[in-house]
Amino acid sequence: MKASGLRRVSKQSGGLFARRRRKHGGTKRRIWRKIHIGIDEKSLEIRAAKFTTSDMGDAPMLPELLDQIPPDQEIASVTADGAFDTRKCHDAIAARGAAAIIPPRKNAKPWTPDTAGAIARNDILRPSRRVGRTIWRRWSGYHRRGRAETKMHCVKLLRQRLSARDFDRQVAEFQLRVAVRNGFTALGIPVTEVVGRGCLGKGLLRPSADLGNRVLLCVSSAHEDLATPGRLERPT
Repeated sequence: MKASGLRRVSKQSGGLFARRRRKHGGTKRRIWRKIHIGIDEKSLEIRAAKFTTSDMGDAPMLPELLDQIPPDQEIASVTADGAFDTRKCHDAIAARGAAAIIPPRKNAKPWTPDTAGAIARNDILRPSRRVGRTIWRRWSGYHRRGRAETKMHCVKLLRQRLSARDFDRQVAEFQLRVAVRNGFTALGIPVTEVVGRGCLGKGLLRPSADLGNRVLLCVSSAHEDLATPGRLERPT
């Protein structure tokens, strides 16, 4: 998560800053909000979105994001970063019948196999230890999570600040931006096809692996924050 600190106000007791405080009431600190999104890896459409305060963690939002997808729609896999390597996240993914592509933490230990999510997580931990985290990420297709990061950047391109001051209106403003971004995506997206991978030093190409036509869900949570503006001051 990338979060900026709160803006500080100068503590000078006299001069221009003191006159501004007496006349306009001084400046207010910025309030940061978090956005959590889940996209369909195939269509690049934002299928789940959540708007929270800055003190909300990433992992607790994953079950709520999954609840926004209709129960009758099948989810093949859920890809997220190591912050979602928790029991609740794995249990929520297993409850939807999806495969979790979440890298275990460096000091991860096997969990007690008392739930379907714990068993699936141990199945991830064993090959990750055997072949290493780097090879496991290539083998599991973890790199596809980068599309969620790209979509998060696209959402921020609309604007990184919120115009509304009330929290409920801020939620509506964020949902409107998600709808606008999905509208842009529906107009058309580039189709990229990999024809081969180059071998360094030999100039040869070998066919790329076929990933199939699975429906994949990529989750990105609070990698950037939206700031609400403080009180605006009139120029003196």
